[in-house]
Amino acid sequence: MNRAVALAVTGVAIDIVGFGIVMPVLPTLVTHLGHMDLPSASRIAGWLMATFAIAQFFAGPVLGNLSDRFGRRVVLVGAMTAFAIDCALMALAPNLLWLFVGRFIAGLAGATIAPASAVIADTTPPEKRAGSFGLLGAAFGVGFIIGPALGGLVSDLGPRAPFVVAAILAGINALLMLFFLPETLKEENRRPFRLRDAHVVGAFRPLFQAGNAGPLLVGWFLWQLGSVVYPATWAFWAAIRFGWDATAIGLSLAWVGLLSALVQVFVTKRLVARLGERRTALVGLFSGAATLVANAFATQGWQVYAFFLIGALGQVTWPALNGLLSRMVDATRQGSLQGGIGSMNSVAAIIGPLIAAQTLGWGARHGLDGAAFLVAAALIASTGLIIALLVPASQLAARSPGVAA
Repeated sequence: MNRAVALAVTGVAIDIVGFGIVMPVLPTLVTHLGHMDLPSASRIAGWLMATFAIAQFFAGPVLGNLSDRFGRRVVLVGAMTAFAIDCALMALAPNLLWLFVGRFIAGLAGATIAPASAVIADTTPPEKRAGSFGLLGAAFGVGFIIGPALGGLVSDLGPRAPFVVAAILAGINALLMLFFLPETLKEENRRPFRLRDAHVVGAFRPLFQAGNAGPLLVGWFLWQLGSVVYPATWAFWAAIRFGWDATAIGLSLAWVGLLSALVQVFVTKRLVARLGERRTALVGLFSGAATLVANAFATQGWQVYAFFLIGALGQVTWPALNGLLSRMVDATRQGSLQGGIGSMNSVAAIIGPLIAAQTLGWGARHGLDGAAFLVAAALIASTGLIIALLVPASQLAARSPGVAA
């Protein structure tokens, strides 16, 4: 692995650690700053996530074009610096408004995944890129295991301590990139920045050219809306249902991250090879939906650890659904399809947390604190029904990713 790729992948891992490290303490911090109870705080947290997603949605095209004009290094350094500032603001925040300002700054900076992917594309031969992109997936897995566990541990020092640690990690990584990350975009490959290219208006156009993939794209969107329930509500739900503190919440998230990584490494390929993409997607969707229903009615904390032994199979859904969609769109539209999917995911990241958080807040006041999980389960199960009823296996057998319609 060359130095540029190593630093880019490390940056993504630290970014995810920084995201996960603060999740266990959000309930305590929001209730403290807002002088409110947990159900009300859960609703505020939904708006915090939506604020981040909205800023990122509109800033994403701008950052992509900036990286093509000024290079990957400056965007990565800027993103990590902004993330450090965001965490510092949240650590010092005297009121809820500061939390929203911090989330908005982080969203404007964008995630590190896009410029990190560009570094890989710039420096890696085409035949080796898949393996290098796989390192980004591994970085996500490591980050989601370490982040929540570390956040739970350092929370003993106070609810603001995880933000301080995240700010330090991001700042150190920004300095490493500034001094040691080489610029990977050559001068001859740079292009002028044009504001008319940096917009989201045309982001959804490819979806209207997806042919018979329409029903499955609807299913994809419903699945994304349902899947957001965990990052949007888990910490608050666990505090409401079981009275868990930040340490217990962090350990539970680390458990989910560990199981997810194990499924990605040892199960996904084998299951697809044995069952095919359509059946694998159904296994993932209905396992995830069943686990949500089980968690909604869990009465003891140890039960959710057991339920996730099944729920982790939901991790096979993404590659299986992606494979199904690639079979239903001809070879000339694969790239456009992925771009359209990314746009749908961004919209789901805005709407999903609001649905989940508001449902949790309402349900908690009416003795139904598992309502958000039940709504999410219905959304995810709907995707399974769409595949089962509207995407027959015979239709998939007639097409392949490399054969145009």
